[in-house]
Amino acid sequence: MNESTAGGLSGVVVGPFAEGERITLSDAKGRRHSVRLRAEGTFHTTKGGIPHAAIIGQPEGSVVTSVGGAQFLAFRPLMHDFMVSMPREAAVIYPKDAAHILMQADIFPGARVMEAGVGSGALTIALLRMIGAEGHLYSYERREEFAHVARTNVENFYGRPHPAWELRLGDLAVDIGPEDLDRAILDMLAPWECVDAVAERLVPGGVLTCYIATATQLGRTVETLRTHGGFTEPVLREYSARDWHAEGLAIRPGHSTSGHTGFLIFARRLAPGVTAPRKRRRPAPGAYGADYVGPRPPWVDEATP
Repeated sequence: MNESTAGGLSGVVVGPFAEGERITLSDAKGRRHSVRLRAEGTFHTTKGGIPHAAIIGQPEGSVVTSVGGAQFLAFRPLMHDFMVSMPREAAVIYPKDAAHILMQADIFPGARVMEAGVGSGALTIALLRMIGAEGHLYSYERREEFAHVARTNVENFYGRPHPAWELRLGDLAVDIGPEDLDRAILDMLAPWECVDAVAERLVPGGVLTCYIATATQLGRTVETLRTHGGFTEPVLREYSARDWHAEGLAIRPGHSTSGHTGFLIFARRLAPGVTAPRKRRRPAPGAYGADYVGPRPPWVDEATP
């Protein structure tokens, strides 16, 4: 088996299929089947079997045919494929959101990154590929069963324990380590509870990213960041993805659309002792009225009615 560069820690394998690796077989209708190759194994279909021996040694992108004439395309799964199909205990951050986190949080080779919680390890896999062996990823997870699944998924993808990864079982708000951090990513029910702890570890200019599911969580987290005063004005985003169908004159949106999966919040850490400039635009009428009980940035009560 020929592995790519980066000491085999990219999760990418090239060359002919080899025994023991997992591949994807796709039929004419686009249905995918995950198969781990064994010398004596057989992939069974409704139109006969395909001996694994007929696949082992073939180049990626080959067509294999069952005894009954059914044809299948054979490829190694991409990271995207692995992330959406791997075993899970917790919901995963889907590739469309993970991609924007990697870009907008500016995850770079050698970065010191913290994530909490780890869930099933989907974002962990993407972060480790970006930071490489010279970086360090500290992953916090409160639930032992989630941590076990995440560790298994990460090691299955990379084929071994990743030297840049440290998985810690505990509550980030009280168990955060002493390490300085370049980037921090919070994927949890109440990220506002960890803002103070993360702010103490995030270097000036570092990026904090929060991934949350509901609008109420969005509001509470944003107001907590504003009230803290040590971060830039948060940027709030939501992303959707839509497939398209193109065949002759039939060009239209596809039937498969990935809509809301979560909200993303991005903010940067200010230098020690620096307070975020007052927000220049006035709040919307009633935004901080009597019914609002959340955090109140200091400039709210000073704003002109």
